[in-house]
Amino acid sequence: MEPQEETPQGEQAPQKSGRGRAQVKTGVVVSDKMNKSVVVAVENTITHRLYHRYLKRTSKFHAHDEANTAKVGDLVEIVSSRPLSKTKRWRVRRIVQRAE
Repeated sequence: MEPQEETPQGEQAPQKSGRGRAQVKTGVVVSDKMNKSVVVAVENTITHRLYHRYLKRTSKFHAHDEANTAKVGDLVEIVSSRPLSKTKRWRVRRIVQRAE
């Protein structure tokens, strides 16, 4: 068992949050046709097990965009969140770079 920390009279020890650290991914907005939602394509490189060549893998994530500010082509940072709908599990944290 872990030893309990001593706290001054009347104060409570800080509670540990069981959530951990939220996942953060960076990708390009490929669709903004939905209301308050965007589709973000995140590119990932993997190594082929046999040939040891680099391969690009693209995953699409539906993300919540509360202010409808992200447009197609924008580079955005998304963060994992609780399920917001059937497909949305991510939120747009910030727009890293605007599309030209």
